[in-house]
Amino acid sequence: MAIEVVNLSKEYGTQTALNNINFSIGKGEIVGFLGPNGAGKSTTMKILTGYIKATNGNASINGIPVTENILEVQKHIGYLPEHNPLYLEMYVKEYLLFHARIHKISKSEISKIIEKVGLTPESHKKIGQLSKGYRQRVGLAAAMLHEPDVLILDEPTTGLDPNQLIEIRDLIRDYGKTKTVLFSTHIMQEVEAVCDRVIIINKGEIVLDKKMQELKENQDQIIEVEFDYQIERRFLEKIPNLKSVDNIFDTTWQFVFNTSDDMRSMIFDFAQENGLKILKMDSKNQNLESLFTELTS
Repeated sequence: MAIEVVNLSKEYGTQTALNNINFSIGKGEIVGFLGPNGAGKSTTMKILTGYIKATNGNASINGIPVTENILEVQKHIGYLPEHNPLYLEMYVKEYLLFHARIHKISKSEISKIIEKVGLTPESHKKIGQLSKGYRQRVGLAAAMLHEPDVLILDEPTTGLDPNQLIEIRDLIRDYGKTKTVLFSTHIMQEVEAVCDRVIIINKGEIVLDKKMQELKENQDQIIEVEFDYQIERRFLEKIPNLKSVDNIFDTTWQFVFNTSDDMRSMIFDFAQENGLKILKMDSKNQNLESLFTELTS
């Protein structure tokens, strides 16, 4: 496994940041690591990269235990922390050359990574002269410069405009074809667009770990319908594939179906058979954002 976490816990005094969490990530997986503020995302990433030590449990990168040989582990990792630490007085190329020397790689790689992350127009400037979005790209370039097997990104799209978001999304997706990417974000659309899998952590515990395809296949179909007059629940419960039905107010009902078939036509048929008119109908299929809210609220 590229990343393996076994019974990992972290305590700060009396506060438990991580409570016995477990997960593993294989090569070529792009995994979104989600959770509200203070859930334990950054703590987990800092343990994986060797910046802090766990209280209990084990973590390994490419089979190498983080606690036993952190320098060897860090050779396999590219890491962009949440608060991107940069030397603002250095020029972009100067900063990346500094990283190239640390990893003992050719400085010819610098121009390649500058082009790859879209830094070319700003590459002649000092980092302190760059916008927040371009500073984020410098951090990303430094993390990817040595072509690490595992890329760990903590809020990598912070400060990027919509066009930059698309570019970085494509970059992460391309990198994840052959490497492993673990990244946290508060932008659910990014996870849905990029990730193969999602892990949600809340209050230091894993509350969801599923493939995106599985989540899409298992999504409930939610339809809200307003009829022209009130009808008893027992009649509505006869509609096929119904998981639940709730009266929202007056003549408006919310139907939840556990099927991928579009049930709107079935509701139209039901209304016609029972002499009802449909005044309004809205489809509200569950997405990752609503699932996140449900699991972490």
